[in-house]
Amino acid sequence: MNSEEFEALLQFFKVLADENRLKLLGILATREYSVEELAALLQLKAPTISHHLGRLKESELVQMRTEGNTHFYRLDAENLRQTSKGLLSSTKMAELVPLEEMEGNAWEQKVLRDFFEGPRLKEIPSNRKKRSVVLRWLATLFVPGTRYPEAQVNEIIQRHHPDSSTLRREMIGEHLLQREHGIYWRPE
Repeated sequence: MNSEEFEALLQFFKVLADENRLKLLGILATREYSVEELAALLQLKAPTISHHLGRLKESELVQMRTEGNTHFYRLDAENLRQTSKGLLSSTKMAELVPLEEMEGNAWEQKVLRDFFEGPRLKEIPSNRKKRSVVLRWLATLFVPGTRYPEAQVNEIIQRHHPDSSTLRREMIGEHLLQREHGIYWRPE
């Protein structure tokens, strides 16, 4: 992840790191509202609502239209989708912490450096202990408790290595992923 993408991600989370802005997004997901209506719903003053809406508008999460002297706001669902698809993908999130900065001892970090070239796994280690280190790193690409169909698991793994079936089976064998009826999840 380059510095510009990282800064965009950081700003996205800063904007959402406010209870009132999250509430506003939830309300605006249903229909458009005026500042005065939003102020009444959230029991806040109109200038406070305007401030929060300004932050959301800067981040392109809401759109505004004017009717006379009244401003109406609505959620920009398409931009929210695009932002989450671009900035919040598992590949982008995995790039937040370079392999060499991952937790673990120096030997594990060396194994990751040896077997990865950027985000790509050069080869599946034949040594059980080294393979286990690689599998634990791959498991971090899956959100604990989130259910994934097999096709999505394959897609996520194939971003790093083409042999998704072997890596998927190995992660199940090491209890890093669980499977039931074609649905996979990382234990919490």
